Amino acid sequence: MSGTDVATGAPAEWKKYQEYSLDVDPDQDDRATEIKLCNFSRPHMRAFHFSWIGFFIAFFIWFAIAPLLSEIQDTLDLDKKEVWTSSIVGVGGTIFMRFLLGPFCDKIGPRVLFTFVLCFASIPTACTGFVNSATSLAVLRLFIGTAG
Repeated sequence: MSGTDVATGAPAEWKKYQEYSLDVDPDQDDRATEIKLCNFSRPHMRAFHFSWIGFFIAFFIWFAIAPLLSEIQDTLDLDKKEVWTSSIVGVGGTIFMRFLLGPFCDKIGPRVLFTFVLCFASIPTACTGFVNSATSLAVLRLFIGTAG
């Protein structure tokens, strides 16, 4: 009698693994009852931690200039139209990169592209102090927008 318990005639319980490295609940199809957040030995936790660190860096890059815009506006004597133009250019850079990177994600993979985009966008973020005109602010925000 394959697949049944001989003594009771009931179907044998199927398990993917005989033992798990985490505590599991057998009544819920062996779902984990704990999460080891500081354990980097499993690929799931490594992916989780690298994902939130990467997204933190992306948000840091994207929003690095926002609190400085009023000071940049005063220092460079920009009007509101020039500041808004730089913001629109940043969003335009984001939209362009999303269309451009979509097909490349299928061919190369998201991990490689995410790393490349963050490394590329960190350079103009570090160059924020070199802004000296409305045009340079718009160009800078265009390249920073690629990280969005």
